[in-house]
Amino acid sequence: MLVWMILWISGVLGQTDMMEKLFAFRKRSTTSYVRLYAELSGPFVEATVCMRFHSNLTQSYCIFSLATPTKHDGFLLYYYPESNALNFYVSNTHLGYDLQDNNFTEWTSICATWSSTARAVWVDGKKYSGSGTPNKDISADPIIILGQQQDTYGGGFQLQDSIVGEMTDVNMWDKALTDDNVIDYFAGNEVSRNVINWKDLRYNLTGDVSIRPYVDPYPCEPV
Repeated sequence: MLVWMILWISGVLGQTDMMEKLFAFRKRSTTSYVRLYAELSGPFVEATVCMRFHSNLTQSYCIFSLATPTKHDGFLLYYYPESNALNFYVSNTHLGYDLQDNNFTEWTSICATWSSTARAVWVDGKKYSGSGTPNKDISADPIIILGQQQDTYGGGFQLQDSIVGEMTDVNMWDKALTDDNVIDYFAGNEVSRNVINWKDLRYNLTGDVSIRPYVDPYPCEPV
């Protein structure tokens, strides 16, 4: 009981099934965020992050931030609504993607996958390809943050990077998912996760972040 009380006070809610729940960020700040605790400590030579979210912000914001002791942009997704461009960083090296007719004002599913030979972003099933990052890796002991961009390891938050919106179904793998894997994810099929698992999540809420019910506006029947 004492251990559970310590976890509850600190905000780390243990292993929690977050299915049909979401994180809601109500306003821009430097003090509101969610820290996710990885099941594997790395280092990683491949990785994939998939999630669902939406935001009506018209200024740039961070979607997903993983920092390591040596690289604050270890695995980063950052969006620019004014140009409809997404920057995908791995080990402080980025590729930019013009998302054309895609944007994130409605609920959107996104996957970002990376290896030494290929990098790609999928938005609602549409693939945007790019080159890999040879001789790069994501070093050990990552800190993973939702709601802010880490300009230092675990901190350095700036108001203009924060998000207003909602996030759900955040998952991470220590491998580059295949095209078929990603299509399965978008179709609602089970793709087992081993770094971050939304169905078995460890997290810590800080500031003005709430947990709310999530009802999928575009439900998929697994096939």
